[in-house]
Amino acid sequence: MLKRTDLLSLLLLSLLAACSQQQPSAPPPQSAMPAPAVAEAPPAAAPASTPAAAPPAAVAATPETAGVKLAQSDDKGKKVYEATCVACHAAGVAGAPKFGDKALWAPRIAQGVDTLYTHAIKGFQGKAGMMPPKGGGMNLSDADVKAAVDYIVAHAK
Repeated sequence: MLKRTDLLSLLLLSLLAACSQQQPSAPPPQSAMPAPAVAEAPPAAAPASTPAAAPPAAVAATPETAGVKLAQSDDKGKKVYEATCVACHAAGVAGAPKFGDKALWAPRIAQGVDTLYTHAIKGFQGKAGMMPPKGGGMNLSDADVKAAVDYIVAHAK
């Protein structure tokens, strides 16, 4: 026969085991959940005699929109240049062509922008000096480096 203490111990263990089982958590309140997406009804079909308008993505870039894109790229290029490239290109360290020096940049620009991108992204050892990959800013994306190259080239023409 079980002693009273043994019975009490078994009962206590059973209660603890039951309490330790995890219950599924309640769903978050409705205000914390994002609203479900509401599908919009497709637009009514236009009559056959009315020409359909071109979707916005199909509209050709105008000089105005191209200028906005160029300005945004120029801003990004300037930020990258000022944060990374200026360390060498401001003073010509390690043979780097100085920012805005048309004579030093002309032969490099003549090689084409794709060559400049490749040298800036992958690094380059030339006769006059060397370019570390991504200017030493290994955290930069290729797009960031290209924006900086575009910025530098624009100021060297």
